[in-house]
Amino acid sequence: MIQTVDTRPVLIAGGGIGGMSLALTLQQIGVPCIVLEAVASLQPLGVGINLQPNAVRELYDLGIDDRILDTIGIQAREWALVGRNGSDIYAEPRGLLAGYRWPQYSVHRGRLQMLLYRTVLERLGEDAVRLGHRVTGYRNHEAGVTALVETRDGRQSEIEGRLLIAADGLHSAVRAQMHPGQPPIQWGGAILWRGTTPGVPIRSGASFVGVGSLRHRVVLYPISPPDPATGLATINWIAEITVDNSKGWTLGDWNRRVSVDEFIHHFEGWNYGWLDVPAMLRGAREVFEYPMIDRDPVPTWVDANVALLGDAAHVMYPVGSNGASQAIVDARVLGASLLQHGVTSAALRAYDDKLCADISALVLRNRGAGPFGILGLVDERCGGVFDDIDAVIPRDERDAFMARYKAAAGFAIETLNAAPPTIAPGARISSA
Repeated sequence: MIQTVDTRPVLIAGGGIGGMSLALTLQQIGVPCIVLEAVASLQPLGVGINLQPNAVRELYDLGIDDRILDTIGIQAREWALVGRNGSDIYAEPRGLLAGYRWPQYSVHRGRLQMLLYRTVLERLGEDAVRLGHRVTGYRNHEAGVTALVETRDGRQSEIEGRLLIAADGLHSAVRAQMHPGQPPIQWGGAILWRGTTPGVPIRSGASFVGVGSLRHRVVLYPISPPDPATGLATINWIAEITVDNSKGWTLGDWNRRVSVDEFIHHFEGWNYGWLDVPAMLRGAREVFEYPMIDRDPVPTWVDANVALLGDAAHVMYPVGSNGASQAIVDARVLGASLLQHGVTSAALRAYDDKLCADISALVLRNRGAGPFGILGLVDERCGGVFDDIDAVIPRDERDAFMARYKAAAGFAIETLNAAPPTIAPGARISSA
């Protein structure tokens, strides 16, 4: 009896960072796939993000190492929180300086996505990504899954696959079908204004710095090296306040371009000499306003031959630099599960068992301010005003707080450095 090989692809809904990382992972282990992306043309959109060492490790294992990542961002050296009075609350080295075997990167989200996209086209071929194809739903059946697809001109079609992995973001149609009773998007009251401004990097020259209090702060970090001619880098910044959210989001679009004059009054007087916050905000060519949002965790990311990945599974507050990093890790863990269990629903269940509960807890931890929770402790104990931070929160307590967060987020130094590769070099599915 001749055994036929199932050549149907794994279908990936969404061509963002998670979807492209999964496509590269599947190519690495010998599983055919197709990426279905709703937009007609991918553009380098977005703002600055940080990639934690656990995600950078996975990119290195995909052949995307420092020689490549250094072309789209910079290696972070420090993470620091500064009080409203300009005095340090907490600071620690990051990446290689902290003892990790892999760096932490500050990059522009869009540049990273385009790098992954180009790499997918180079390794998988031009036909591997179908732009203008939005997955609107699915049908499970014993032999696989049917993805329901709508093109930009309104045409509807069906595509057969062995599995469907939904990396289609916050507004995932696949998640909505999988969990039709899910609560609406959750907004906790924080409003973010984001932009980039040319500026001289502060502190280490590659520092992630948060200034202010838990409910009223500015975060900034460079996402490019300084220009040799001017000494100016691209500084990514986020200005944030928290307001009463009892009436819900009333400011219109959930991503709108605004004038700096609409919010700069919240930060007037924030000039510390080493950092002039109002000047930095006014130096941006454009500013966008966002509510800080997430979704309540769901009990499972899997429905038979369909699984969620990235923001579709666990959109979270951007307070711990976990969103993009976790999407990359998701892709790699799923790849490892496929190697162990084959291209089957059993692999999806193993992936779900390994990640869903822990990352759901991380979503809730970030909702509680994540690593910025130290600022909340300062607010509670001294109203945010202090002369000696050690008298407010001893160093050991601050270190323990951050260690707990790193462990929950999957980038505790000793654990990560000692862990074997998620996917062993050369590992492939023999009869994918």
